[in-house]
Amino acid sequence: MDLSWQGSLLAVGEPGPAYRHELAHGAWVDVVPGWAADADALFDELAATVPFRGHRRRMYDRVVDEPRLTHRWVLPDDAVPRRLVAMGRTLGERYGHAFTQVGANLYRDGADGVAWHGDRVARDRPEAVVALVSLGATRPLRLRPTGGGASVSFPLASGDLLVMGGTCQRTWQHCVPKVATGGPRISVQFRHLYPGMPPGG
Repeated sequence: MDLSWQGSLLAVGEPGPAYRHELAHGAWVDVVPGWAADADALFDELAATVPFRGHRRRMYDRVVDEPRLTHRWVLPDDAVPRRLVAMGRTLGERYGHAFTQVGANLYRDGADGVAWHGDRVARDRPEAVVALVSLGATRPLRLRPTGGGASVSFPLASGDLLVMGGTCQRTWQHCVPKVATGGPRISVQFRHLYPGMPPGG
């Protein structure tokens, strides 16, 4: 896959401090700028080795291509890049959850995105934790209360960590909007497979 991504020309130092954003209805979001060291190298590795593929879904009266490519692993799986396994273990220790599913979404350019949704991982559970690491071009991740309302936006740069917790998957929705111009971006997600939850939730 031919993806052109010019990473930062500045050396990346220590990650920034974690910021917790308390949302309404018991939801919260943690943001850690620059959490993933060597984020640009990890982007290149995943872009070159992950077997991303497209999916189709029904939209009203027709079937359309999803405007992004995806791949999922369920642990234990020897195919998961070692760096992602280590990230999941670190996050699991910090948040007290065993992240047993790793996903990667590839947004090829600004025309790729994902509409408002709540992850199936926990829409029917009181609380859940979903962590994601952004690699590549900076893109906003937006959240709004389920059913509509004012949104909040988090512009995620390469290496930034965002963790959604509490009731976030149930009481809030999130999206990655399309933009007029944008370079390639990979979003890596870490989830816990709850009993009865299908992989890819």
